[in-house]
Amino acid sequence: MSRWGMVIDLDKCTACQACVVACQIENNIPPPDPREAQRFRSISWIKLVEYGEGEYPNVKVRLIPVLCMQCEQPPCIKVCPVGATNKTKEGIVDQIYGRCIGCRYCANACPYTVKSMNWYKPTWPKEMMESLNPDVSVRPKGVVEKCIFCAHRIQKAKDRAKVEKREMIPEDYMPACAQTCPSKAIYFGDLDDKDGIVFKLSRSPRAFRLLEELGTEPKVYYLREGA
Repeated sequence: MSRWGMVIDLDKCTACQACVVACQIENNIPPPDPREAQRFRSISWIKLVEYGEGEYPNVKVRLIPVLCMQCEQPPCIKVCPVGATNKTKEGIVDQIYGRCIGCRYCANACPYTVKSMNWYKPTWPKEMMESLNPDVSVRPKGVVEKCIFCAHRIQKAKDRAKVEKREMIPEDYMPACAQTCPSKAIYFGDLDDKDGIVFKLSRSPRAFRLLEELGTEPKVYYLREGA
């Protein structure tokens, strides 16, 4: 059984936001309405967050991609009253939209603020309707949504391997953000595969996790710049 995880190399990341756009197209995330965006109601499953590096007055502003950390100990699951947020056997923190009642307990419990509430019925310009991904649902108004490591791609890779009567290999599957990154800063794979690149990079001296001191045990690792 795989335990999916991700490593993002901040030394390679150019903050071009190609991963953000790829995620929006792949997962049918509606473009933000300007009025709703002013009310902080835009939806994004991966975002670039500013952070300061160094001490004043020599502070450098950096940008870091932040998505669902797929925690081993996710606080969002513990507070959901209807079981809409759960963790799969492969460690992905899943969102069952049919169960969600929009109470936003999970969003409030998440220390990474990576969940988005669908405040309004999603709409797209007419010229963008043909780009909707048929493999991914369009979430209705009133539910909370977030990154699930493009789980539909994982399932498709499993089905293909099954038809071909073989084991799934790392080259079979890649989430949209990693596939699109022009600088190849995003690595995805099985954290339990000791021969895999993700396992090795997660144990690099450069590796760190966000808010690790909270005990959430994120499965998204970052590699420090210039180390």
